[in-house]
Amino acid sequence: MNIQRVPFDHPDAVRLNDEVQAEYHVRYGDGGDATTLDAAHFEPPKGAYLIAYDEDGRAVATGGWRSQEANGEGHEDGDAELKRMFVIDAMRGRGLARRMLAALEDDARAAGRVRMVLETGTKQPEAIALYTSSGYEPCVKFGYYREYESSRCYAKPL
Repeated sequence: MNIQRVPFDHPDAVRLNDEVQAEYHVRYGDGGDATTLDAAHFEPPKGAYLIAYDEDGRAVATGGWRSQEANGEGHEDGDAELKRMFVIDAMRGRGLARRMLAALEDDARAAGRVRMVLETGTKQPEAIALYTSSGYEPCVKFGYYREYESSRCYAKPL
């Protein structure tokens, strides 16, 4: 797997983001993740967006992080918020998400972030299993979905 940094508005990133939004729609029955995201959120040194390509050059996994500081949505100074972790269906079960997660953690750590945080939902049990097995622990809810019963927030010191 070849992991590359790309802009959030790169054509492969846009296509994979459309796929993850479609999956959110299937799982949650709504219009997808309503969290406001902008390509500038993922520009170094305040963030990063990564895509994993297979040996044929096909985009198969994605994920990003963006800097957060203490705010009214529950973030803390030094947070790196994980966003849009996704592996295409045909490539699941091969450890790609774990590798992408490690690459994002390393990148955020190198940028001086002190804690990785993420929000997921109860209808994504495989995501919850990945994060908890990777050292993430429940934390105070933050972000757009903090008031939702199905929301689950996790954090890990970097």
